Amino acid sequence: MSPFAAPIAEQIWDMKYRLKAADGTPIDTTVQDSWHRIAAALAVVEKDPAHWTPRFYAALEGFKFLPAGRITAGAGTGRAVTLFNCFVMGTVPDNMGGIFDGLKEAALTMQQGGGIGYDFSTIRPKGAAVMGVAADASGPLSFMDVWDAMCRTIMSAGSRRGAMMATMRCDHPDIEAFIEAKKDPARLRMFNLSVLITDPFMAAVKADAPWDLVFGGKIYRTVQARDLWTRIMRNTYDFAEPGVIFIDRINAANNLNYCETIAATNPCGEQPLPPYGACLLGSINLPTLVAGAFTAQAGLDVAALTDLVTVAVRMMDNTVDASRFPLPAQEAEARAKRRIGLGVTGLADALLMVGLRYGSAEAAQQTEDWMHAIARAAYLASVGLAREKGMFPLFDAEPYLASGTMQGMDADVREAIREHGIRNALLTSVAPTGTISLYAGNVSSGIEPVFAYAYSRKVLQKDGSRTEEEVVDYAVRLWRALRGDAPLPDHFVNAQTLPPLDHVRMQAAAQKWVDSSISKTINCPEDISFDDFSQVYMAAWDQGCKGCTTYRPNAVTGSVLTVSQAEGQVPKVTTEGAEVVYLSEPLDRPQALEGQTYKVKWPVSEHAIYITINDIIIAGHRRPFEVFINSKNMEHFAWTVALTRMISAVFRRGGDISFVVEELKAVFDPRGGAWMEGRYVPSILAAIGGVIEQHLVSIGFIEGEGLGLKSDPKAEVMVMGGAPRGASCPNCGSFDLRMVEGCKTCGSCGHSKCG
Repeated sequence: MSPFAAPIAEQIWDMKYRLKAADGTPIDTTVQDSWHRIAAALAVVEKDPAHWTPRFYAALEGFKFLPAGRITAGAGTGRAVTLFNCFVMGTVPDNMGGIFDGLKEAALTMQQGGGIGYDFSTIRPKGAAVMGVAADASGPLSFMDVWDAMCRTIMSAGSRRGAMMATMRCDHPDIEAFIEAKKDPARLRMFNLSVLITDPFMAAVKADAPWDLVFGGKIYRTVQARDLWTRIMRNTYDFAEPGVIFIDRINAANNLNYCETIAATNPCGEQPLPPYGACLLGSINLPTLVAGAFTAQAGLDVAALTDLVTVAVRMMDNTVDASRFPLPAQEAEARAKRRIGLGVTGLADALLMVGLRYGSAEAAQQTEDWMHAIARAAYLASVGLAREKGMFPLFDAEPYLASGTMQGMDADVREAIREHGIRNALLTSVAPTGTISLYAGNVSSGIEPVFAYAYSRKVLQKDGSRTEEEVVDYAVRLWRALRGDAPLPDHFVNAQTLPPLDHVRMQAAAQKWVDSSISKTINCPEDISFDDFSQVYMAAWDQGCKGCTTYRPNAVTGSVLTVSQAEGQVPKVTTEGAEVVYLSEPLDRPQALEGQTYKVKWPVSEHAIYITINDIIIAGHRRPFEVFINSKNMEHFAWTVALTRMISAVFRRGGDISFVVEELKAVFDPRGGAWMEGRYVPSILAAIGGVIEQHLVSIGFIEGEGLGLKSDPKAEVMVMGGAPRGASCPNCGSFDLRMVEGCKTCGSCGHSKCG
């Protein structure tokens, strides 16, 4: 009998985690083979691997412990890959040589698939003097553009998509430009942005006091703190970025504040890390530990939880020794502190199974209790490892126990640490689990609420046909198995209907026992007022969170999913468009296609040109299928018909069609082109090529900035009709992306930017 609870789970295992030979022949014939592979790889560093391999296998069996995707896919494969998910890179020096040395290190790290975080606060502001060269500095955002281009280049070379986080202090003179950088949709597309918020700044916001913007001891100008805070809120409200990180709170709570200073996080925010710090992640699957689900006796088996955490900590500690690292400095940092990030997934499902409404005071208290049990078990397990294998090299008992996190720890745990030391400097984190949660049977992600209790996905079959498959939440599937068609209880709530402040309450409850941080998205309704939206962030500060990330559907980010519910039925998510079609080449035209129409106003023509580009999905990827060009200007009739037929014929042949853009953009009109915003565009064909390029970028077919309204060529372009839906999934092409745990995750194929 297959251990997979749903077809999507087996498909994700096969696509992402199953070991295969170079020719695609499966080496892992079953998921049990994958578990054996991982268990053996993590036990190999033990004195007695034969003793620990079956214990590690037992933890993995039944999806109880879920190592992060990097471990699940890479452990025991013999491949030169890192088992660490993300890194914070070294401090960026304020000089050209050091900046580009940092760029090289970032490229090497991303080449192995690691996401990276950087603090750009160390670079002097735009306009500051550069001594010795009689020039003004270009500022940190200009160098962020270089990093962004590097990331796109790495991706275009075929490497795994890598995410980047950029942070900047709230007192940096360029902070206002940083806050508003994402107003340009073509800029910094590879970055998540977060502002480092300090305690004095929050005090100034509450007091409506002035706030100095400073670099190198020089005050560049003074603003009102509340105005700057409102500016952050307004951009986040309109453009979903930047997030905020309460950096002083993070450093005060850090167990290692005596030997490191944190100024950045990994891309999804759950791991605040020092320079060259790395995050090693894994999750306890809480629903697998609930006994008596949906009965009055329902409860989580704390003894089983403690045993599972103890084994999981040992597995993750072994991973530090079993893993490769992109850079020697990252390896040295990891082994000096041996930090791990053990978290949870399926919290919302577990709460449903014990009869609690996610977001309620009772659910928050239960969450705090479960997280306390995990933290206690993890710290005691690490003390046990210290007695057996030795403490982490930089351990110093008194300052370690004086940190904000450790002062709240149980007295017997503190005493054990004082007497025996501890193996791992930090142990808990809540990371994005979108893909591994689907792999484990569609349990709810991390500490997020259930996104939707059921939704439909279109699945491509090998014979070219399409089937529609219902993807059901773990707890709902269990309810159906136990209660049949009985209506769901009132305590079943999901992310679509949950008040934002309930999200904050749950994040704050979990944070009390998480020594690192939490990746979580607070979903806000599109019609939430700006004042209510701003209060979400203030509530996160007031309730002790270490950061805050929200998502509000709007005209910029798009609204990709809707939830419909017939009376008494399970709510279902519906996705617009995204038909999956498999056809041989050359491609035949289906009866219906979807696409976009663009309006181009060429200065020397009286009438606008309308360009329609329709798409098809082949082998899971969205690609252009046909082009239509229309205009009232009859002068263009003959060549537009010929051009559309030719381009469409090229598109339908398959293969790499990006050359079409380059050829069109290279065409010069002998009668002359046009000057647009200070730049010469050689022909109307070049403008059309730019529109096609923009479309290819928007659907994820090619990487690049596209046309936008501020790049070459400079024709006026607008998309005609239709509400923005956001980007399509870069893996399967569906408009099924949802923001979960700070990460865009596809509900149709499980693709996640972060995992």
